[in-house]
Amino acid sequence: MSSTRTAFDEEAGEVRRFWRGLGLPGLIDVHTHFMPERVLHKVWDYFDTSGPLVGGLKWPITYRRQEEERAALLGEFGVRAFTAMLYPHKPGMARWLNGWASDFARRTPGCLHTATLYPEPDVEAYVREAVEAGARVFKAHVQVGAYDPADGQLQRAWGLLAEAGVPVVIHCGSGPAPGKHTGPEPIARVLARHPGLRLIVAHMGMPEYAEFLDLAERYDQVRLDTTMAFTDFTEGFMPFPRRDLPRLADLGDRILLGSDFPNIPYPYLHQLHALERLELGRDWLRAVCHDNAARLFEL
Repeated sequence: MSSTRTAFDEEAGEVRRFWRGLGLPGLIDVHTHFMPERVLHKVWDYFDTSGPLVGGLKWPITYRRQEEERAALLGEFGVRAFTAMLYPHKPGMARWLNGWASDFARRTPGCLHTATLYPEPDVEAYVREAVEAGARVFKAHVQVGAYDPADGQLQRAWGLLAEAGVPVVIHCGSGPAPGKHTGPEPIARVLARHPGLRLIVAHMGMPEYAEFLDLAERYDQVRLDTTMAFTDFTEGFMPFPRRDLPRLADLGDRILLGSDFPNIPYPYLHQLHALERLELGRDWLRAVCHDNAARLFEL
């Protein structure tokens, strides 16, 4: 057995001890990445080279394994439901990605059927197709897609998703590197038109943590995921403001576990320990690591 495999086995045991210690049946992770292999390898190349480097910060991929092994490892961790976050960076990609994601969900136990979108003429049509095919969650990436989420071409799609009650995990904060349309203001314009849209703000909205907490307090269907937030890696350059911890506690029913697996530069277990050391209590941890997502996705 390789040393890497042994390390993964040991980590899996520690992850299981974490959620069992909270009396949970497992974890639900709303922010994990599965996509066509050639697309994923391009993402890894991005992290390996120019990537979202901050001040020369390195971003090694901890779980650079084959697809089947990555999915199996989540199962060993006790992640009972997870997503296949994928996203287009140009027109004409989304419908193809949605076809791949639908097939992946069918053949992968525990995967919540994921879809994506992009501002283009046929977006409403393929979003409707994905919803009718059983998509449980959508992914939008404002930074990579370099589009305004309030773009007129997206408005009917947002309305369709709001009406269907399908959550959207959206990377709209300006971390780890800002884009032309990142930050709270563009997505606030979407919410003003579609206040019932079930948005899950990725990465706690880093680094505009306070502003995205504001949106969650204003709109009761806005949630935030923990992806990479509070970890040693992120605290080194985009720390969460300690003064906002009470707000985090008050919104405990709308914070969801996210990890960015497999594209993280540290072990999966570290995200869980980072949440634990916030010292917001066992009930908060239980809700974040499982119960909030179980309720949202009716698991």
